[in-house]
Amino acid sequence: MSPDAPRDPAFDAQDDPAPPESPAPGVASSTGEKPAEAPGGLPSPLPDVTTGLPAHLEPLADRARDYFRASSAENTRRAYGADWRHYTAWCRRQALDPLPPDVQTIGLYITACAAGKAGPKPDAVSTIERRLSALSWQFRQRGLVFDRQDRHVATVLAGIRRTHGRPPVKKEAVLPEDVIAMLETFDRGALRGLRDRAMLLVGFAGGLRRSEVVGLDVGPEQTEDGSGWIEILKDGMAVTLRGKTGWREVEIGRGSSDATCPVVALQTWLKLARIGHGPLFRRVREGGKDVGPDRLTDKQVARLVKAAALAAGVRADLPEGDREGKFAGHSLRAGLASSAEVDERYVQKQLGHASAEQTRGYQRRRDRFRVNLTKAAGL
Repeated sequence: MSPDAPRDPAFDAQDDPAPPESPAPGVASSTGEKPAEAPGGLPSPLPDVTTGLPAHLEPLADRARDYFRASSAENTRRAYGADWRHYTAWCRRQALDPLPPDVQTIGLYITACAAGKAGPKPDAVSTIERRLSALSWQFRQRGLVFDRQDRHVATVLAGIRRTHGRPPVKKEAVLPEDVIAMLETFDRGALRGLRDRAMLLVGFAGGLRRSEVVGLDVGPEQTEDGSGWIEILKDGMAVTLRGKTGWREVEIGRGSSDATCPVVALQTWLKLARIGHGPLFRRVREGGKDVGPDRLTDKQVARLVKAAALAAGVRADLPEGDREGKFAGHSLRAGLASSAEVDERYVQKQLGHASAEQTRGYQRRRDRFRVNLTKAAGL
Protein backbone atom coordinates (compact mmCIF):
# COMPACT_ATOMS: atom_id res chain seq x y z
CA MET A 1 0.00 0.00 0.00
CA SER A 2 1.17 3.49 -0.81
CA PRO A 3 2.32 5.43 2.27
CA ASP A 4 -0.12 8.18 1.32
CA ALA A 5 -3.16 6.09 0.50
CA PRO A 6 -5.75 5.21 3.17
CA ARG A 7 -7.63 2.03 2.23
CA ASP A 8 -7.06 2.74 -1.48
CA PRO A 9 -3.65 1.85 -2.91
CA ALA A 10 -4.23 4.10 -5.91
CA PHE A 11 -5.34 7.12 -3.89
CA ASP A 12 -2.17 9.17 -4.22
CA ALA A 13 -0.95 7.71 -7.48
CA GLN A 14 -0.06 10.31 -10.06
CA ASP A 15 -2.47 10.55 -12.98
CA ASP A 16 -0.95 9.41 -16.22
CA PRO A 17 -0.89 12.31 -18.65
CA ALA A 18 -2.75 11.81 -21.89
CA PRO A 19 -0.37 10.56 -24.60
CA PRO A 20 0.57 13.17 -27.16
CA GLU A 21 -1.58 13.15 -30.25
CA SER A 22 0.04 13.22 -33.66
CA PRO A 23 -0.95 16.12 -35.89
CA ALA A 24 -3.49 15.14 -38.51
CA PRO A 25 -1.77 14.59 -41.84
CA GLY A 26 -2.27 17.10 -44.55
CA VAL A 27 -3.82 19.79 -42.38
CA ALA A 28 -2.11 23.15 -42.46
CA SER A 29 -2.65 26.37 -40.57
CA SER A 30 -3.16 29.72 -42.25
CA THR A 31 0.63 30.09 -42.31
CA GLY A 32 1.02 26.87 -44.27
CA GLU A 33 2.43 24.95 -41.32
CA LYS A 34 0.88 22.12 -39.35
CA PRO A 35 -0.56 23.32 -36.05
CA ALA A 36 1.65 22.74 -33.04
CA GLU A 37 0.31 20.30 -30.49
CA ALA A 38 -0.74 21.68 -27.11
CA PRO A 39 -0.99 19.52 -23.97
CA GLY A 40 -3.86 17.06 -24.08
CA GLY A 41 -3.57 16.49 -27.82
CA LEU A 42 -5.18 19.79 -28.81
CA PRO A 43 -3.86 21.58 -31.88
CA SER A 44 -2.47 25.05 -31.28
CA PRO A 45 -3.57 27.65 -33.83
CA LEU A 46 -0.01 29.00 -33.76
CA PRO A 47 2.86 27.56 -35.82
CA ASP A 48 5.84 26.00 -34.10
CA VAL A 49 8.68 28.42 -33.36
CA THR A 50 10.92 26.38 -35.65
CA THR A 51 8.92 27.20 -38.77
CA GLY A 52 10.78 30.37 -39.69
CA LEU A 53 9.12 32.86 -37.37
CA PRO A 54 11.39 35.91 -36.94
CA ALA A 55 13.53 35.49 -33.85
CA HIS A 56 12.27 38.68 -32.20
CA LEU A 57 8.69 37.33 -32.30
CA GLU A 58 9.46 33.96 -30.73
CA PRO A 59 8.92 35.21 -27.13
CA LEU A 60 5.50 36.54 -28.15
CA ALA A 61 4.64 33.23 -29.79
CA ASP A 62 5.63 31.40 -26.60
CA ARG A 63 3.43 33.70 -24.54
CA ALA A 64 0.54 33.27 -26.98
CA ARG A 65 0.81 29.51 -26.59
CA ASP A 66 0.69 29.92 -22.80
CA TYR A 67 -2.51 31.94 -23.17
CA PHE A 68 -3.90 29.31 -25.52
CA ARG A 69 -3.31 26.61 -22.94
CA ALA A 70 -4.90 28.78 -20.25
CA SER A 71 -8.04 29.24 -22.36
CA SER A 72 -9.38 25.82 -21.33
CA ALA A 73 -9.16 23.69 -18.22
CA GLU A 74 -6.75 20.77 -18.05
CA ASN A 75 -9.64 18.32 -17.68
CA THR A 76 -11.26 19.75 -20.82
CA ARG A 77 -8.03 19.41 -22.78
CA ARG A 78 -7.60 15.84 -21.59
CA ALA A 79 -11.18 14.87 -22.48
CA TYR A 80 -11.11 16.60 -25.87
CA GLY A 81 -7.79 14.95 -26.71
CA ALA A 82 -9.15 11.52 -25.80
CA ASP A 83 -12.33 12.11 -27.82
CA TRP A 84 -10.32 13.17 -30.87
CA ARG A 85 -8.17 10.04 -30.66
CA HIS A 86 -11.35 7.96 -30.31
CA TYR A 87 -12.80 9.49 -33.49
CA THR A 88 -9.66 9.23 -35.61
CA ALA A 89 -9.09 5.61 -34.49
CA TRP A 90 -12.64 4.72 -35.53
CA CYS A 91 -12.12 6.42 -38.90
CA ARG A 92 -8.92 4.43 -39.50
CA ARG A 93 -10.70 1.17 -38.75
CA GLN A 94 -13.43 2.06 -41.25
CA ALA A 95 -10.93 3.27 -43.89
CA LEU A 96 -12.42 6.76 -43.69
CA ASP A 97 -10.62 10.12 -43.63
CA PRO A 98 -11.16 12.10 -40.40
CA LEU A 99 -10.25 15.33 -42.18
CA PRO A 100 -11.71 17.45 -43.58
CA PRO A 101 -14.93 17.05 -41.55
CA ASP A 102 -17.68 15.18 -43.38
CA VAL A 103 -21.15 15.30 -41.84
CA GLN A 104 -22.10 11.85 -43.14
CA THR A 105 -18.97 10.32 -41.64
CA ILE A 106 -19.67 12.02 -38.32
CA GLY A 107 -23.30 10.85 -38.44
CA LEU A 108 -22.07 7.29 -38.89
CA TYR A 109 -19.56 7.79 -36.07
CA ILE A 110 -22.12 8.88 -33.46
CA THR A 111 -24.39 6.04 -34.62
CA ALA A 112 -21.54 3.61 -33.97
CA CYS A 113 -20.98 5.20 -30.54
CA ALA A 114 -24.64 4.76 -29.60
CA ALA A 115 -24.75 1.18 -30.94
CA GLY A 116 -21.59 0.06 -29.16
CA LYS A 117 -19.69 -0.35 -32.44
CA ALA A 118 -17.05 2.28 -31.69
CA GLY A 119 -15.90 0.85 -28.35
CA PRO A 120 -16.41 -1.93 -25.86
CA LYS A 121 -19.89 -0.70 -24.93
CA PRO A 122 -22.49 1.83 -26.11
CA ASP A 123 -21.79 5.45 -25.17
CA ALA A 124 -24.27 7.38 -23.06
CA VAL A 125 -26.04 10.27 -24.78
CA SER A 126 -24.07 12.76 -22.67
CA THR A 127 -20.81 11.14 -23.80
CA ILE A 128 -21.83 11.37 -27.46
CA GLU A 129 -22.72 15.05 -27.02
CA ARG A 130 -19.33 15.66 -25.41
CA ARG A 131 -17.59 13.86 -28.27
CA LEU A 132 -19.37 16.12 -30.75
CA SER A 133 -18.28 19.19 -28.78
CA ALA A 134 -14.72 17.90 -28.86
CA LEU A 135 -14.86 17.36 -32.62
CA SER A 136 -16.29 20.85 -33.16
CA TRP A 137 -13.46 22.34 -31.12
CA GLN A 138 -10.79 20.30 -32.87
CA PHE A 139 -12.05 21.21 -36.34
CA ARG A 140 -12.33 24.87 -35.42
CA GLN A 141 -8.75 24.96 -34.14
CA ARG A 142 -7.62 23.46 -37.41
CA GLY A 143 -9.39 26.20 -39.35
CA LEU A 144 -12.06 23.83 -40.66
CA VAL A 145 -15.82 24.32 -40.69
CA PHE A 146 -18.17 21.79 -39.09
CA ASP A 147 -21.87 22.56 -38.63
CA ARG A 148 -23.37 20.52 -35.80
CA GLN A 149 -26.82 21.66 -36.91
CA ASP A 150 -26.48 20.01 -40.32
CA ARG A 151 -29.39 17.59 -40.80
CA HIS A 152 -27.10 14.56 -41.24
CA VAL A 153 -25.77 15.03 -37.72
CA ALA A 154 -28.61 16.83 -35.93
CA THR A 155 -31.29 14.36 -37.03
CA VAL A 156 -29.24 11.31 -36.05
CA LEU A 157 -28.43 12.89 -32.68
CA ALA A 158 -32.11 13.68 -32.08
CA GLY A 159 -32.95 10.05 -32.74
CA ILE A 160 -30.23 8.88 -30.37
CA ARG A 161 -31.60 11.16 -27.65
CA ARG A 162 -35.15 9.84 -28.07
CA THR A 163 -34.06 6.22 -28.19
CA HIS A 164 -31.33 6.12 -25.56
CA GLY A 165 -31.91 9.22 -23.44
CA ARG A 166 -32.09 8.55 -19.71
CA PRO A 167 -32.28 10.78 -16.63
CA PRO A 168 -28.77 11.71 -15.52
CA VAL A 169 -27.19 9.41 -12.93
CA LYS A 170 -26.42 11.58 -9.91
CA LYS A 171 -23.92 10.90 -7.19
CA GLU A 172 -25.22 10.40 -3.68
CA ALA A 173 -25.08 13.45 -1.40
CA VAL A 174 -23.11 13.24 1.82
CA LEU A 175 -25.07 15.07 4.49
CA PRO A 176 -23.64 16.68 7.66
CA GLU A 177 -24.08 13.54 9.75
CA ASP A 178 -22.30 11.60 7.00
CA VAL A 179 -19.43 14.08 6.93
CA ILE A 180 -19.01 13.79 10.71
CA ALA A 181 -18.87 9.99 10.42
CA MET A 182 -16.40 10.23 7.54
CA LEU A 183 -14.11 12.50 9.60
CA GLU A 184 -13.82 9.75 12.20
CA THR A 185 -12.23 7.45 9.62
CA PHE A 186 -9.14 9.69 9.38
CA ASP A 187 -6.14 9.46 11.69
CA ARG A 188 -5.98 12.76 13.59
CA GLY A 189 -2.40 12.03 14.62
CA ALA A 190 -1.09 11.73 11.04
CA LEU A 191 -0.39 14.42 8.46
CA ARG A 192 -2.38 12.59 5.85
CA GLY A 193 -5.38 12.38 8.15
CA LEU A 194 -5.18 16.10 8.94
CA ARG A 195 -4.97 16.90 5.24
CA ASP A 196 -7.94 14.70 4.39
CA ARG A 197 -10.05 16.24 7.19
CA ALA A 198 -9.32 19.72 5.88
CA MET A 199 -10.08 18.76 2.28
CA LEU A 200 -13.37 17.13 3.17
CA LEU A 201 -14.59 20.01 5.34
CA VAL A 202 -13.48 22.78 2.96
CA GLY A 203 -14.98 20.97 -0.02
CA PHE A 204 -18.29 20.43 1.74
CA ALA A 205 -18.66 23.83 3.43
CA GLY A 206 -17.59 25.66 0.29
CA GLY A 207 -19.68 23.55 -2.06
CA LEU A 208 -16.54 23.33 -4.17
CA ARG A 209 -15.86 21.25 -7.23
CA ARG A 210 -13.06 18.76 -6.80
CA SER A 211 -10.86 20.75 -9.21
CA GLU A 212 -11.52 23.87 -7.14
CA VAL A 213 -10.46 22.12 -3.93
CA VAL A 214 -7.07 21.01 -5.24
CA GLY A 215 -6.52 24.20 -7.26
CA LEU A 216 -6.32 26.40 -4.16
CA ASP A 217 -3.14 28.18 -3.09
CA VAL A 218 -2.27 29.86 0.20
CA GLY A 219 -2.31 33.29 -1.47
CA PRO A 220 -2.87 34.95 -4.85
CA GLU A 221 -0.50 34.51 -7.81
CA GLN A 222 1.72 31.99 -6.07
CA THR A 223 1.67 29.22 -8.67
CA GLU A 224 1.08 29.01 -12.40
CA ASP A 225 -1.36 26.11 -12.14
CA GLY A 226 -3.38 27.48 -9.23
CA SER A 227 -7.03 28.38 -9.78
CA GLY A 228 -7.75 30.24 -6.55
CA TRP A 229 -6.58 31.14 -3.08
CA ILE A 230 -7.78 31.61 0.49
CA GLU A 231 -7.85 34.41 3.04
CA ILE A 232 -8.48 33.44 6.67
CA LEU A 233 -10.47 36.07 8.56
CA LYS A 234 -11.89 36.42 12.05
CA ASP A 235 -15.31 34.95 11.25
CA GLY A 236 -14.33 32.53 8.54
CA MET A 237 -12.46 32.16 5.31
CA ALA A 238 -12.83 33.88 1.93
CA VAL A 239 -12.08 31.68 -1.06
CA THR A 240 -11.40 33.31 -4.42
CA LEU A 241 -11.95 31.00 -7.38
CA ARG A 242 -11.41 31.23 -11.10
CA GLY A 243 -14.21 29.50 -12.99
CA LYS A 244 -15.37 29.12 -16.57
CA THR A 245 -17.09 32.50 -16.56
CA GLY A 246 -14.57 34.46 -14.50
CA TRP A 247 -13.71 34.99 -10.85
CA ARG A 248 -16.07 34.41 -7.94
CA GLU A 249 -15.72 34.54 -4.17
CA VAL A 250 -17.04 31.96 -1.71
CA GLU A 251 -17.35 32.52 2.03
CA ILE A 252 -16.80 29.62 4.40
CA GLY A 253 -17.88 30.48 7.93
CA ARG A 254 -16.44 28.96 11.08
CA GLY A 255 -18.21 25.88 12.39
CA SER A 256 -20.16 25.45 15.62
CA SER A 257 -17.25 23.47 17.12
CA ASP A 258 -13.55 23.10 16.41
CA ALA A 259 -14.05 19.40 15.65
CA THR A 260 -16.14 20.17 12.56
CA CYS A 261 -14.87 23.65 11.66
CA PRO A 262 -13.35 23.79 8.15
CA VAL A 263 -11.27 26.85 9.03
CA VAL A 264 -9.75 25.20 12.11
CA ALA A 265 -9.09 22.01 10.17
CA LEU A 266 -7.31 23.93 7.42
CA GLN A 267 -5.26 26.01 9.85
CA THR A 268 -4.18 22.83 11.68
CA TRP A 269 -3.11 21.17 8.42
CA LEU A 270 -1.17 24.23 7.22
CA LYS A 271 0.58 24.64 10.56
CA LEU A 272 1.66 21.04 11.07
CA ALA A 273 2.48 20.53 7.39
CA ARG A 274 4.51 23.78 7.47
CA ILE A 275 2.84 25.17 4.38
CA GLY A 276 3.06 28.95 4.04
CA HIS A 277 3.18 29.32 0.28
CA GLY A 278 1.88 27.53 -2.81
CA PRO A 279 -0.65 24.70 -3.08
CA LEU A 280 -2.87 24.00 -0.07
CA PHE A 281 -3.37 20.29 -0.51
CA ARG A 282 -0.29 18.23 -1.35
CA ARG A 283 0.98 14.69 -1.33
CA VAL A 284 2.31 13.27 1.93
CA ARG A 285 5.52 11.27 1.50
CA GLU A 286 8.12 9.32 3.49
CA GLY A 287 5.67 7.09 5.30
CA GLY A 288 3.46 10.02 6.19
CA LYS A 289 6.21 12.14 7.73
CA ASP A 290 6.95 14.58 4.91
CA VAL A 291 4.82 16.87 2.74
CA GLY A 292 5.87 17.23 -0.88
CA PRO A 293 5.62 20.31 -3.12
CA ASP A 294 3.12 18.90 -5.64
CA ARG A 295 -0.60 19.55 -5.38
CA LEU A 296 -3.07 16.69 -5.45
CA THR A 297 -5.19 16.00 -8.53
CA ASP A 298 -8.95 16.32 -8.72
CA LYS A 299 -9.31 12.55 -9.10
CA GLN A 300 -7.76 12.11 -5.68
CA VAL A 301 -10.57 14.15 -4.13
CA ALA A 302 -13.12 11.78 -5.68
CA ARG A 303 -11.19 8.78 -4.35
CA LEU A 304 -11.00 10.33 -0.90
CA VAL A 305 -14.76 10.98 -0.70
CA LYS A 306 -15.57 7.50 -1.96
CA ALA A 307 -13.16 5.71 0.39
CA ALA A 308 -14.26 7.72 3.43
CA ALA A 309 -17.99 7.29 2.69
CA LEU A 310 -17.62 3.52 2.32
CA ALA A 311 -15.46 3.26 5.45
CA ALA A 312 -17.99 5.30 7.45
CA GLY A 313 -20.90 3.12 6.33
CA VAL A 314 -22.79 5.90 4.53
CA ARG A 315 -25.90 4.42 2.89
CA ALA A 316 -25.28 1.08 4.55
CA ASP A 317 -28.88 0.24 3.64
CA LEU A 318 -27.76 -0.36 0.07
CA PRO A 319 -26.02 -3.53 -1.20
CA GLU A 320 -22.23 -3.27 -1.18
CA GLY A 321 -22.06 -3.40 -4.97
CA ASP A 322 -24.47 -0.47 -5.31
CA ARG A 323 -22.59 1.66 -2.76
CA GLU A 324 -19.35 1.44 -4.75
CA GLY A 325 -20.52 3.81 -7.46
CA LYS A 326 -22.61 6.15 -5.32
CA PHE A 327 -19.94 8.53 -4.05
CA ALA A 328 -17.48 10.92 -5.68
CA GLY A 329 -16.29 14.51 -5.42
CA HIS A 330 -19.71 15.77 -6.51
CA SER A 331 -21.20 14.24 -3.36
CA LEU A 332 -19.83 17.21 -1.38
CA ARG A 333 -21.58 19.86 -3.51
CA ALA A 334 -24.79 17.86 -3.54
CA GLY A 335 -24.53 17.47 0.23
CA LEU A 336 -24.32 21.19 0.86
CA ALA A 337 -27.17 21.93 -1.54
CA SER A 338 -29.34 19.28 0.12
CA SER A 339 -28.71 20.18 3.75
CA ALA A 340 -28.27 23.97 4.00
CA GLU A 341 -31.51 25.28 5.52
CA VAL A 342 -31.21 28.79 4.08
CA ASP A 343 -32.73 30.75 1.25
CA GLU A 344 -32.03 28.96 -2.02
CA ARG A 345 -30.37 32.08 -3.43
CA TYR A 346 -27.48 31.75 -0.99
CA VAL A 347 -26.89 28.14 -1.95
CA GLN A 348 -27.01 29.09 -5.62
CA LYS A 349 -24.38 31.76 -5.08
CA GLN A 350 -22.16 29.44 -3.05
CA LEU A 351 -22.19 26.79 -5.78
CA GLY A 352 -21.69 29.34 -8.54
CA HIS A 353 -24.81 28.32 -10.45
CA ALA A 354 -26.40 30.53 -13.10
CA SER A 355 -29.96 29.50 -12.19
CA ALA A 356 -31.97 28.24 -9.24
CA GLU A 357 -33.07 25.26 -11.35
CA GLN A 358 -29.46 24.15 -11.67
CA THR A 359 -29.10 24.34 -7.89
CA ARG A 360 -32.25 22.25 -7.37
CA GLY A 361 -30.69 19.56 -9.51
CA TYR A 362 -28.06 19.13 -6.80
CA GLN A 363 -30.54 18.56 -4.00
CA ARG A 364 -30.84 14.95 -2.84
CA ARG A 365 -32.43 13.24 0.18
CA ARG A 366 -34.24 16.41 1.15
CA ASP A 367 -37.88 16.92 2.10
CA ARG A 368 -39.27 17.07 -1.43
CA PHE A 369 -42.72 18.04 -0.20
CA ARG A 370 -41.77 20.75 2.23
CA VAL A 371 -43.70 23.08 -0.06
CA ASN A 372 -46.96 21.25 -0.80
CA LEU A 373 -48.68 22.97 -3.70
CA THR A 374 -51.58 20.50 -3.58
CA LYS A 375 -52.61 21.64 -0.10
CA ALA A 376 -51.79 25.23 -0.94
CA ALA A 377 -54.25 25.01 -3.83
CA GLY A 378 -57.01 23.91 -1.45
CA LEU A 379 -57.13 20.14 -1.98
